[in-house]
Amino acid sequence: MTPLDLAHAQMEQSDAARLRFYERLADAELFLLLEAETQGEQINPRVFPLEDTSLVLAFDREERLAEFAGAAPYVALSGRVLAGMLSGQGLGLGLNLEVAPSSIILPAEAVEWLHNTLGTSPSDVEAKPEELLPPSGLPEALITGLDIKLAMAAGLARSAYLCAVRYEGGAQSHMLAFLDPLPGAETALARAVNEALVFSGIEAGTIDVAFFGHSNPMAARLAKVGLRFDLPELPVNEGPKAPGMDPSKPPKL
Repeated sequence: MTPLDLAHAQMEQSDAARLRFYERLADAELFLLLEAETQGEQINPRVFPLEDTSLVLAFDREERLAEFAGAAPYVALSGRVLAGMLSGQGLGLGLNLEVAPSSIILPAEAVEWLHNTLGTSPSDVEAKPEELLPPSGLPEALITGLDIKLAMAAGLARSAYLCAVRYEGGAQSHMLAFLDPLPGAETALARAVNEALVFSGIEAGTIDVAFFGHSNPMAARLAKVGLRFDLPELPVNEGPKAPGMDPSKPPKL
């Protein structure tokens, strides 16, 4: 059972579970069935016409693709990259068809929704924290979502602290503060937190994201009251990313 299998098994239980399935789909490495081997940055997925739509097929394990199609060309890419590539193409997605418990057909509208949901961006604000407090009242779904997202953000920061915050002027919120972020990783970390919030199912919810060095006096204040998340370190001698796994350099259909 893969993470997608488990999320699929639970997706009919509630709207929150359905959101978690789409989040796992976005985060997953998928293997897209191709018509022919890739030519540079151009890819040609195999398209399956149905009565009322057309599909491309992807699998969350190479073995599952081989079970369905035998020795066939494919490209590996993340679910979020695939959703972006399919956006506006009028194509649905057949996921793990006939070879896994998570076998499902997602119509073009569902793929478009996923792409649009992933496209929501956090906004920049300036505020000075006046008081930090332990986090309270946050749904368990959000804490779990943050834990999963940050476990995937290997090497982008040393750690993070979640706390309640009161700003100058009296405004109150919750803040996730990253310590020693990798230069240039701030946007990716903010997007990861934003996705955890969106897919937790909290309507009109917000969470602030901040960045500090470990020598900043704020770091000690965060450690006293915050819920700590440790981000994994990057593996030594990490090889190059599989084609399509970098959202900034997606292949072209």
